[in-house]
Amino acid sequence: MRAARPGLKEYQLESLFLHHTQTHGGCRYASYTCICATGKNSSTLHYGHAAAPNDRTVEDGDMALLDMGAEYHFYDSDITCSFPINGTFSRDQRLVYQGVLDAQKAVMAAIKPGVSWIDMHKLAESRILHALVKAKILKGSIEVMLEKRLGAIFMPHGLGHFLGLDTHDPGGYLKGAQRPKEPGLNSLRTSRILEEGMVITVEPGCYFIDILIDQALKDPGIASFIVHEEIERFRGFGGIRLEDDVVITADGCENLTKCPREIRDVEAVMSGEPWPLV
Repeated sequence: MRAARPGLKEYQLESLFLHHTQTHGGCRYASYTCICATGKNSSTLHYGHAAAPNDRTVEDGDMALLDMGAEYHFYDSDITCSFPINGTFSRDQRLVYQGVLDAQKAVMAAIKPGVSWIDMHKLAESRILHALVKAKILKGSIEVMLEKRLGAIFMPHGLGHFLGLDTHDPGGYLKGAQRPKEPGLNSLRTSRILEEGMVITVEPGCYFIDILIDQALKDPGIASFIVHEEIERFRGFGGIRLEDDVVITADGCENLTKCPREIRDVEAVMSGEPWPLV
């Protein structure tokens, strides 16, 4: 985060991560191909592969979405940080980021054994939709938006996945389990009831993806919730995702991820203050 600045290539941010995790953590391998997305690239969920090799030049005013994980003794981590390249959130970046952070915090406060992961996904959606209403990108009843699955336009992936010897660890759908069919929910990598000892990622996100926006605006039942002139302003914004790794405990969860998350903390760390903040 401190090294990020306009003029770098995305792959230079990737190389810094790979060097640091091996030099300081003994992690020879990454858990998966690093996603180092800036600007509009951050609206591509699995950016960074061979056809999109983290090769954009970073520009002032960009948000960075860095989804990277290190493998240690065969076990994987999977962490996503989003932050402004210049170290200061703009008004729009602040609105969207805070909505995603509120979603993540709400889920972490609610998860415990016996909780449905589908319900957690819907909880995250509701917080993000609330932020978009506050930003005047959407209008109307959030309850009705949830029924009409508007959340899938802005968070088209599932809330998270099991983590262990594989980045997307098996066990998401046990024998006989049915994957949900509703938009957004059909992307969930698990629909299980949480149990003590599970390790899972919590990764809400909010993205402005042209094709999904275009489809939504053509649907009269959906378009009525969208403030057209406002959403047009967010084309090219990209996306924001925050991903932490948690273990389900007897009465809640333990967050294994230690990264700056609050806006004030991100800006402080990027300005050179120590982490953790004192």
